[in-house]
Amino acid sequence: MVYGAGATPQVLHNRRSLDRMPNRLAAESSPYLLAHRDNPVDWYPWGDAALRRAREEDKPIFLSVGYAACHWCHVMERESFEDAGTAALLNDWFVSVKVDREERPDLDAIYMEAVQALTGRGGWPMSVWLTPEGVPFFGGTYFPPEDRPGLPSFKRVLGALHTAWVEQRADVTEQGEHLREALTRAASLTAGDIPAGAVGAAVAALAGLWDDENGGLGTAPKFPQPMLLELMLRHWASTRDAGVLAVVEHSLAKMAAGGIYDQLGGGFARYSVDATWTVPHFEKMLYDNALLVPVYLHAWQITGNPDHRTTAEETLDYLEREMLQPDGGLSSSQDADSEGVEGKFFVWTPAELDSALGPARGARAAAYFGVTARGNFEDGKSVLTRADPAALDTEEVEDVRRHLLEVRARRVPPATDDKVLASWNGLALAAFAEAGRVLGRDDYTAVAAGIATHVLGPMSPGGHLHHVWRAGRTYVPGFCEDYAGVALGLLELYQTTFDEAWFRAACHLTDEMLDRFEDPAGGFYATAAETAHLIVRPKDVFDNAVPSPNSAAADVCARLAALTGAHRYETAAHRAAAAVGTGLARHAPALGRMLGVLAFLEADTVELALVGPDLEAMREVAFAAYRPFLVTAGAAHTQDTSVPLLSGRPGAATALAYVCRDFTCLRPTSDPTELATLLG
Repeated sequence: MVYGAGATPQVLHNRRSLDRMPNRLAAESSPYLLAHRDNPVDWYPWGDAALRRAREEDKPIFLSVGYAACHWCHVMERESFEDAGTAALLNDWFVSVKVDREERPDLDAIYMEAVQALTGRGGWPMSVWLTPEGVPFFGGTYFPPEDRPGLPSFKRVLGALHTAWVEQRADVTEQGEHLREALTRAASLTAGDIPAGAVGAAVAALAGLWDDENGGLGTAPKFPQPMLLELMLRHWASTRDAGVLAVVEHSLAKMAAGGIYDQLGGGFARYSVDATWTVPHFEKMLYDNALLVPVYLHAWQITGNPDHRTTAEETLDYLEREMLQPDGGLSSSQDADSEGVEGKFFVWTPAELDSALGPARGARAAAYFGVTARGNFEDGKSVLTRADPAALDTEEVEDVRRHLLEVRARRVPPATDDKVLASWNGLALAAFAEAGRVLGRDDYTAVAAGIATHVLGPMSPGGHLHHVWRAGRTYVPGFCEDYAGVALGLLELYQTTFDEAWFRAACHLTDEMLDRFEDPAGGFYATAAETAHLIVRPKDVFDNAVPSPNSAAADVCARLAALTGAHRYETAAHRAAAAVGTGLARHAPALGRMLGVLAFLEADTVELALVGPDLEAMREVAFAAYRPFLVTAGAAHTQDTSVPLLSGRPGAATALAYVCRDFTCLRPTSDPTELATLLG
């Protein structure tokens, strides 16, 4: 089970005890860690001090991992970490360490794999017990304050583990070593040759797991799965399989009409607790929205359905309105809770609609949004959905939404985790940049440029990319996912603006990524070799809520290979896919991004070079259709270009388009209609 999100950092910060000094977390920057600074638990951040104390006092480490928007993290804090009796047990028997999973995805990946091996499931809050050397020997997720059927209380677990540490040390050590060996084997995985037809087999396997009635993968809880939806669109681009496109269309429509989508303010919540997309865990994460925008955008390009375009634009508008910081970066998440109550900001009653809109219009709005006296949530409240689209006409819908949004803005809003993460901002950079060029929205392009400037400036002191920026402070050296995610975003921004500074920055980051993270045996490590205090060097191949470091790295290498012809990039992309090998077909739900990269590598990739003055008409042709296997470069003059695809392309008095495959080009054309024909 993956537990949902919801803790409100600002609210937590205000629960300061007047008779208790803050613990060591008070010196941290993470809103999640700061939320625990007043707990009676003697928390340490991860690092030398905690590990040294555990060794000196011969105590096991209790590692608690969560994030600021995690609802069940908030619940466990209130029930256990704020309880003086529980804190006394932790302080006497263990060295307690708190980690923000968003700051340290490497630690989260290592110990989550251990928890999944021990219990068969994972999620947050994650609770793991380690030897003083950092080797896990027991773990789980949420533990309640009292025994429940099938779930022991947290205090019971603490007592049992203390007894085992004191009286059964050999068994504890042996369990830990078995886990360490398993983690080491997983981190060194090289699976071999890629099976023929892996993409088609994976899409067929996904079809068998898809919910034909409600859309999406499986049953409750249900996550949007943007990487799998994008994989299916790429498969459609290669095969024109109408059935696959219908599956994507159905899922996108169901999500956008459900409560997982904010019907007033735009943007998607993390997941729905039901199979019908009705009731979400209300937190909004940057990465979900950044990944969903291109899927809706591409579906609009394919079908012309205006609803898909509207969903993409409303989601980007939400990110710009509520998540964009003055420095240019985007915040990480918004909470599910406000005033300590999950979903309070988002839900409505019929009486509240009547008060806001008047009885007659309120009744029509209640029918449209599915708001009833019984409610679809808790305490007679309703999450807004598009239950009856015919209840309001189009113009009235927009007016009602604007009015309700104004009323909702007077409520106490959920808290925002305002740390800026490079990898997630790379995803958003790509979404804003592509939407800017496809929709002709210069405002989106400007947001993308601002994100890029922030990540390459304040987040890259001394020219070295960092993972986290908050309140003027940059910390945690960049991971593989940061280099790959930002480089991909920069390539999208280059193809939107043809400003070669973005192209050069993408190449620089990718080259550094290859030097610091590539495994000579194939694939990419999540961390640099010099990262301290890790029991293994993780190599993440499976997607989670975001693309795995391996798939993101393979993606940027594949795209740069098409733009540059550089053998190093092409080889790295193929080797990363081969590191997953036969697993590509067997584990399709967890490998959507890598399967999408494989589709790109196996496709008849087209390179488009645009040269000369006034390229706009040619650009519009290139970007009007969904062309996932096209890379584009452009410049008014090519004599000093840094883009190999443009090198040696003579210009003319009018714009010229060179359509190339494997850097072998057809006769250039100055006719946009002919270009459309050449591109297919």
